[in-house]
Amino acid sequence: MVWRASNWSSGLQAIPDAARVGMLVNAASGIVIDRQETEQASRKLGIKLIPAEVREPEDIGKAFRALANDRVQAAIVLVNDMFFNERQRIAALAAAARLPTIYGFRAHVDAGGLISYGVNYPANFHRAATYVVKILKGAKPGDLPVEFPTKLELVINLKTAMALGLTIPPAVLTFADEVIE
Repeated sequence: MVWRASNWSSGLQAIPDAARVGMLVNAASGIVIDRQETEQASRKLGIKLIPAEVREPEDIGKAFRALANDRVQAAIVLVNDMFFNERQRIAALAAAARLPTIYGFRAHVDAGGLISYGVNYPANFHRAATYVVKILKGAKPGDLPVEFPTKLELVINLKTAMALGLTIPPAVLTFADEVIE
């Protein structure tokens, strides 16, 4: 999931005064495209992006303390396996720091995070299953078209918003695919 300026719009509408945004990055992953796209999007939006790099799960708490010390007004958690596995801890740390946080996976919001905007993975798995069925019925994999996710979902956790003292604008709630109350 790459964070382009369009991915930020709903999250930033919920946090309209955010001028300094933290970015949780797994520097050990070796994947830099998400970080580069996020940095480019922040420049386009005129937002100061403050990276907090981690290399292992033990670094996550230090990263949130650093973001709080840097007085960021919101944070973005880049998509990463380690962050997915640590989603409950990350949501708790974001809440403790009173930091509105945007994620790429819905599971982060289910774990107590504020907002996610990203691919609906169960829908992707369903699409993959239809390909398996076609192959089992004799279709050649090379003859099947490549499909990319076309539906992104916006999920908002109102419990978390209330705990952070945020009022999510009605226009943002209207665009949400799901609102957790």
